[in-house]
Amino acid sequence: MGSGFSKMKKQARLMEEQLESMRNEMKTKEVTGSSGNGLVTVVVNGEKELLKITIKPECVDPNDLEGLQDLIKAACEDAYGKLSNDSAGGFQLPGGMSLPFGF
Repeated sequence: MGSGFSKMKKQARLMEEQLESMRNEMKTKEVTGSSGNGLVTVVVNGEKELLKITIKPECVDPNDLEGLQDLIKAACEDAYGKLSNDSAGGFQLPGGMSLPFGF
């Protein structure tokens, strides 16, 4: 019985180390989203922080600020969607179970 418990403790410790490694990887991950065929691009990190917004001058129309706002929102949604898809695989546990990265 002691051998089985030691093995479980070792597996739990290994899983904890792997989870911490994946959390750190997600923190440094950067994803780019865009809209309007690249008129607006944004970069977000794995902690969902908006790092950068790039707006091409040709999409800035003072008479259509709502259109620009929509492009920014769509670019953010694109980036967050990519980030979500990247983390959807989660962490595979022994026995075929999995945990999402954002647990």
